[in-house]
Amino acid sequence: MSFARVYPEYVAKAERKGRTKAEVDTIVCWLTGYSQEALEVQLENQTDFETFLAQAPQLNPSRALIKGVVCGVRVEDIEEPTMQGIRYLDKLIDELAKGKAMEKILRKS
Repeated sequence: MSFARVYPEYVAKAERKGRTKAEVDTIVCWLTGYSQEALEVQLENQTDFETFLAQAPQLNPSRALIKGVVCGVRVEDIEEPTMQGIRYLDKLIDELAKGKAMEKILRKS
C-alpha cells in the first residue's frame, strides 16, 4: 500500500479534530527522520509503506515509548517491523486527533 494513499487520511483525521497538516508532518518526520522536503518526495513518488519505512533516514529511538492499542492490537507487541512502524504512526495520529499535546505525542516529557 502506498504511503501517499494513506497520508491524506491522516491529515483529514487530524483536521476534522481541529489539528493541522503541519502537525501531521511534524509527527511523520519525528518518527522517520525524513525532512519536510524528503517527505514531499516520498509522497510524490507514491512510495509504498514498506519502502517508506525501510528508507527512513533514522527511525526515532523514542518510538519504543509508544504504547497502546490500535485496531485491537498493542503496538508494542507487534513483531513485524513494517507493521509495527505503520501502527506506531497510526497511534501517533490517533493521539493528535484526540487533542494530546505535541510534546506528549513526540515523547518529549
